[in-house]
Amino acid sequence: MQHDRPDFPTMEQVEKANHEQLARWYRFLPSGDTKEQQKIMDRIAERFKRLGGMTPALEKKIGF
Repeated sequence: MQHDRPDFPTMEQVEKANHEQLARWYRFLPSGDTKEQQKIMDRIAERFKRLGGMTPALEKKIGF
C-alpha cells in the first residue's frame, strides 16, 4: 500500500492504534487527497467513535 503523504497512517496502523492515537489522527490529519486516504480517514473516524470519541481528558492531552 503506497501513500503520497508520509504522515498518513496505513490501514494496518489504524487497526492497531489505541484511542489516543486515533484521536490525534482524527484531529490533526488533513482530509485525504486520494481514495485510499479517504478510506483510511473513514476508518479512523469509525474506530475513534466506536471507542468513545473525544473526551475532555483526550482534548486536554492532545490539545484539541
